[in-house]
Amino acid sequence: MTKADLVEKINLKADLTKKDTVQIVEHIFDLLKETLESGEKIRIAGFGNFEVKEKASRRGRNPQTGTPIEIRARRILTFKPSKVLKQSINK
Repeated sequence: MTKADLVEKINLKADLTKKDTVQIVEHIFDLLKETLESGEKIRIAGFGNFEVKEKASRRGRNPQTGTPIEIRARRILTFKPSKVLKQSINK
């Protein structure tokens, strides 16, 4: 599903103009992005949790040459689905 698909499906169910629906979806994604960038968790009941985690730097190997390399520290985004979503998927 793309953002355009999401806008279309919301527009069909809500009594809004397509322009208003696009703005709402954009605002929601902006809010989610800002929240995650600030390091806060996002918990959506019945759906799941989004969280940014810190990964420390570590030693690794170049798979082509086998030479050791340093993998830099970084932040990653994780998603853990709720029990409700898991059960819904596994019906």
